[in-house]
Order: sequence, then C-alpha cells, then structure tokens
Amino acid sequence: MSLNMRSLLVWGMLAGLLGGILAFGFAAAFGEPPVEVAISLEEQAGGHDHAAEEGAAEEEEELVTRGVQRTFGLAVATCAFGTALGGLFALAFAFAYGRIGPLAPRASALVVAGLGFLTVAFVPFLVYPPNPPAVGRPETIGDRTATYFAMVALSIVLAVAAIYAYRALVERIGWLSVVVAGIGYVVAVSVVAMLLPTFSEVPEGFPAQTLWEFRLASLGTQAVLWATIGVAFAVLLERSLHRATNRTMDAGLAAG
Repeated sequence: MSLNMRSLLVWGMLAGLLGGILAFGFAAAFGEPPVEVAISLEEQAGGHDHAAEEGAAEEEEELVTRGVQRTFGLAVATCAFGTALGGLFALAFAFAYGRIGPLAPRASALVVAGLGFLTVAFVPFLVYPPNPPAVGRPETIGDRTATYFAMVALSIVLAVAAIYAYRALVERIGWLSVVVAGIGYVVAVSVVAMLLPTFSEVPEGFPAQTLWEFRLASLGTQAVLWATIGVAFAVLLERSLHRATNRTMDAGLAAG
C-alpha cells in the first residue's frame, strides 16, 4: 500500500509535538536542577575573567527572566524542536522505507527512530558532550557549535553509507552484512572524531557530579524525544493503514 507524503509529514509533526511535550517534562525534572547548580556556581565566581559574558548574561536576564526560561521558554523550545524533528523524521522514514530490509511500516518506523537517535544524538554526544552554564569559553562557542553540527552531518552521511553497504552485501553474506555495515560505521565515525578538533574547557574544581547529571539529563531528553517520535509515528501509521485496509475491504464487499 502506498504511503502519502503529506500524511507522513502530518503524522511526523504530531509525533514530534508529543515528543517535545514529554521531552520538556523530562528536561524540567532532570535537566534543570544541575543547570541551577551551574548558574549558582557561575554567580558565586563573580571575580572570574569573563566580564563580557557576564554583562551579556545580565542584559539577557533583563529581557527574559530565569523563571520564564526554565518553564515557558523551555516548553516552546522543546515543542518547536520536536515538531521540526518529527517532520524530518517523516522524510527520513519515506527515504528509508523499503531500503532497510523487508520490514513492515511500523517496524521500519521504529528502526528509523533507533538509527536516528544513534546517529544524530548518541554518537555526537560521545564526541562532543553538552556542557552546563559556566563551562566553556565564550570565544570558542562558534567553533564548538560548528564542529558539533559537522559531527552530526558526517554521522548521518556515514549511517546512510552503511545502509547502502548493508543492501549491497545482504544477498551475498546474509545477516553478516549488518555486522559488516555496523563495524564500518563505527570505524569511520571514530576516524572522523579523531580528525575533528577537541575542546576541553571544564574549569578546574567544577563539580563532576553536576556535570555528569547535566550530560545524562541531556542525553535522556534526546532519548525521550526520539523514542516518543518513533512509537507515536508507528502507532499513527499503523492505525491509518488499518483504516485504509478496512475501507478497501468494505468497498470490495459493497461492489461484490
């Protein structure tokens, strides 16, 4: 049965919106406490050398209070990001469906979600883990952002190449094609990670527990978002296909 691209986009955006809502709840519960600790540490270190950064932060605080940032601002950001990611997920599903093996639409959606989390969130997280406030120099933020997105883009490209390698080998070596493609992706992404610049800017004395909790919460937020998108999209897709099948059967019975 053919899948309508417009419907896929709608389902993807709805799944992304739901994922954004759940990701907001997770981030508010587990991500905001270490952020608050990091901000308090930054405020206590009022004599550090980042005077320009402090001035910019004070100006921003006057425009958007911290209370708004951690509630309404965080909700808008996660929901908007989730909706956009859901639309991109629908496009990725349309591209991958039928190319990752003889899987049903629901199984394909779950596999795409798993691969998406792996390539877009988990692997870049391992190479460039996020940092809370007070960690990182402001003069390097442009370079850090550029290298992070470069890592994401290269990870996606290498994942697509691994899928094509799997398709080329599956008829020759069967299930071993998955192992070969997976190992090839790991090796290639490891080489890329070694070639890209590294940034080690955690200040001496910064609490390791706070840093770990923030990074774990960031990864958990991504996991909640991707899992919700995959499951919700699969459910919406399965229900729509089921309704379409029932309509076709009813039409056939009526014609008969």
